[in-house]
Amino acid sequence: MRSASRRLVPLRAGILLLAWAGAAAALDLDGAKSQGLVGERTDGYVAAVAPAPSGDVAALVADVNAKRKTTYEGIAQSNGTDVDKVAALAAQKILSSAAPGTWIFDGGRWYQKK
Repeated sequence: MRSASRRLVPLRAGILLLAWAGAAAALDLDGAKSQGLVGERTDGYVAAVAPAPSGDVAALVADVNAKRKTTYEGIAQSNGTDVDKVAALAAQKILSSAAPGTWIFDGGRWYQKK
């Protein structure tokens, strides 16, 4: 019995490691930006840099944009202004504070912030 339980320890550790690695591999906006998968648009939203993004990247972009739109709508409503104006102001702030190397989509093209 002792040897069987000793053999299970590495197996349990391996399973825990795989579970942790899966959680760590979950894509977040900062990670996707640093990997060059996602960039900022000049309209206050994000986009996938590659023309055919993975499902994870597409889902992340959709989630981030939905949350931003909800935030922009709330701000616009409370200030009696247009949501596009709020998004444009947010874009200015986001782009000005973006790290060098961040991908930015402007005028139909992608470039990296210097």
